[in-house]
Amino acid sequence: MNLTEEYWDTRYKNKDMGWDLGEISPPLKTYFDQLTDKELKILIPGGGNSYEAEYLHRQGFKNIYVVDLSKTALNNIKRRVPSFPSAHLIHKNFFDLEMSFDILIEQTFFCALNPNLRPTYVKKASELLYENGKIVGLLFNVPLNIEKPPFGGNKTEYINYFEAHFKIQLMEPAYNSHPSRTGMELFFMVQKKN
Repeated sequence: MNLTEEYWDTRYKNKDMGWDLGEISPPLKTYFDQLTDKELKILIPGGGNSYEAEYLHRQGFKNIYVVDLSKTALNNIKRRVPSFPSAHLIHKNFFDLEMSFDILIEQTFFCALNPNLRPTYVKKASELLYENGKIVGLLFNVPLNIEKPPFGGNKTEYINYFEAHFKIQLMEPAYNSHPSRTGMELFFMVQKKN
């Protein structure tokens, strides 16, 4: 399956987005609510409609960035949140990004990628993070889909990918998932190895 810019943009245009909760994911809201530094530089890769970016922006965080292949998804954010800085909505492939961040927020992007790109994702995420930077978010804890995203996985598999470049700080079943995802998510936090 060729998960191209056109593929993703068409799904947003057709509102074919079964992964889109239509609101911020509860585990991520809980995490964001304990962050106090509003200057943190945060990237949401493959952010889509990114209710997470909207929430952080409305909470006064100043350095929130969303990168996505779908121009439609990025336009949806801008339409919903006109005050969101346009320069922080990046229409680009995550793997071509050249910036640095304190935190990457993982919300369905890793599991939307073709599984053979997972090692490349982990390496690129490490390159995009400042020293001691973190990836925080959710991974689907469901059997691997073969035909189409989201491609799942399990804790053992994910640890194998991340431990090459990151210290695993937390990777446990999410206790406060959205009802449509109860029992299907791992909440995780990994810190870049120096």
